[in-house]
Amino acid sequence: MAKVNSGQKILHFPLTKIIVGLIVCIGTVKIGQVLVQEILEFTSFDQDLKRLIGGVFTAMLAILSYCFLFKFYEKRKITEFSTNNLVKNIAIGIILGALLQSLTILVIYLKGGYTILSINPILFILPALTMAFTSAIFEETLLRGIIFRIPEEKLGSYVALLISAFLFGALHLFNPNSSLVDAIGLAIQAGLLLGAAYIYSRNLWFPIALHFAWNFTQSGIFGANVSGTTLSKTLITSKIEGAAWFTGGEFGPEGSIQATLFCLIPTIILLVLSHREGKIVKPYWKKKSKALTLVLQ
Repeated sequence: MAKVNSGQKILHFPLTKIIVGLIVCIGTVKIGQVLVQEILEFTSFDQDLKRLIGGVFTAMLAILSYCFLFKFYEKRKITEFSTNNLVKNIAIGIILGALLQSLTILVIYLKGGYTILSINPILFILPALTMAFTSAIFEETLLRGIIFRIPEEKLGSYVALLISAFLFGALHLFNPNSSLVDAIGLAIQAGLLLGAAYIYSRNLWFPIALHFAWNFTQSGIFGANVSGTTLSKTLITSKIEGAAWFTGGEFGPEGSIQATLFCLIPTIILLVLSHREGKIVKPYWKKKSKALTLVLQ
């Protein structure tokens, strides 16, 4: 019996759950990508459309693999992908993400650093749509659904938020045209904001929509680089020039100081609201302390 208990403890240890979750979700997506690419090669679709179909398919695989795994692994209902308030969460996320990115670009424009060179056909948004859709779902499922949610159960909301934000920034350090300053900026702005969005909504659709709108508006609409990556087709072909501190340089506008400042405002608001509404999870040592106090009383 002792061996069974030890095995169960190891199986349900937070780090074990994180590793298993990452392996299953990433593995499923990678296999799905290969399969769908092979199937799409037999079609006569345009390459941009093929990438969009493939992206939607693999994004759905990420959600399905997550839901099936943790439904049986943790023996619970997967509320983080609940359709309750789905429209509300997606709408607010899209509006907030687009607004924050637009304000970031506006600062560059007001300082004379943003110029529109041409407005292209509407279908030019497809590459950006694919990138924004797939990265938002895949990254939020892994970063907020696994790397934030599981540690939060033991370490509490604030510690888990710092860990997930740090990892979010560190992962982007390896992107093209990235630097330590860019990674730190992303950790502060997106890492904290997306985590705060999950804490407040207790639903992954809110941070997914926010993440999607931020990336899509930045690249698909304004034609800027996203995390160091340049897309060949965008709705607006633009020229961005000026000091890196307000343009983000080759990394993109999210590397600018105003992007960090603009994102900190809703982050603080969401955390304050979460605290007031009792949505902040306390770390296990505070729970134990409170329980001991109640026993002594």
